[in-house]
Amino acid sequence: MTWNVWWRFGGAWRAREPALLGVLADARPDVLALVETWRDAGGTQADLVADHLRLPSAVFVPTGLPPVPDATDPDLAGVEMGIALVSRWPPVATRTVPLPAHQRPGPPAHALHATLDHPAGPLHVIVATLEWEPRYAEDRMAQAWALADLAADAALDGDLPVLVLGDLNARPDGPQLAALTRQLADLWPLGGGDPDAVTLSSLVPEAPLEAAELIDQRIDHVLARPGRAGGTLRADGARLAGTEPVDGRYPSDHFAVVVDVELTS
Repeated sequence: MTWNVWWRFGGAWRAREPALLGVLADARPDVLALVETWRDAGGTQADLVADHLRLPSAVFVPTGLPPVPDATDPDLAGVEMGIALVSRWPPVATRTVPLPAHQRPGPPAHALHATLDHPAGPLHVIVATLEWEPRYAEDRMAQAWALADLAADAALDGDLPVLVLGDLNARPDGPQLAALTRQLADLWPLGGGDPDAVTLSSLVPEAPLEAAELIDQRIDHVLARPGRAGGTLRADGARLAGTEPVDGRYPSDHFAVVVDVELTS
């Protein structure tokens, strides 16, 4: 499962939090990528999610995408932006990998690569988010290629597939997803997902309409490659979550993507 949970944007993050946790409890993911998640002096949102789901592992990595806004609100001051992985199986190794960012000033974007201690063997999971602003289109394209190369590294070969999850700001018909799917399979169609599904919907009142090329598109993805050349991938049950308002408010400005993956190669 991957979900952009919209940091503390929108001015009502505390009101949204119970709805987020409710959606996650219903989905019961074994592997969960969180994008636009937060860390403050008291801990991380990923740890709170892991506790709520009774999962043993949460890893948070700060990232420069999107930049943290200047804030005078004490509820936002000093709060970091990041990506995270919550999983049923603990990581035996983690690393952060910087992604190309020659156009946007400030901290670079990062991908998180975790090797999970799955009973059937090492399970490699990569979590990332890519640039979205049109003026930084060269960065976004370079990040897509770098992410594809990271997932294709032969050092990750093994008995289980390599998974890539996140808000990749990549339309199904766009060049970024084309770059990624030269190395990876899009598990949405493989898992029987609705070809017309969108994850950034204009039906959500808080949707960032200024991101015109991405609105009403499926831009959040679960991708994978077989663990070895010639291997197969099997997926089912591709679906969206978090698509309905709770007490009049959507949990996030994105919908979540959930796919059942058979972990065989």
